[in-house]
Amino acid sequence: MFGYTEEQISEFGLTFGVSAFMLFMVFIIFKLARDSKAGRFGTFVLFLALGFGMLGFVAKGLIKYFLGGVGE
Repeated sequence: MFGYTEEQISEFGLTFGVSAFMLFMVFIIFKLARDSKAGRFGTFVLFLALGFGMLGFVAKGLIKYFLGGVGE
């Protein structure tokens, strides 16, 4: 498709698509904290609890980047 392989399209979608979705989730968490009048500590707890899964995805990307030459 347009000269790209399936692997390249998948990598693009995983990298940029999921990253855009994660930014949208940050907006949703912020809106939830604002609408519920959670305060500073409540907002921190919301971002900590709901954003913890996103941290794992980012960590996986960083580990792959820094150890990229080791496994291949």
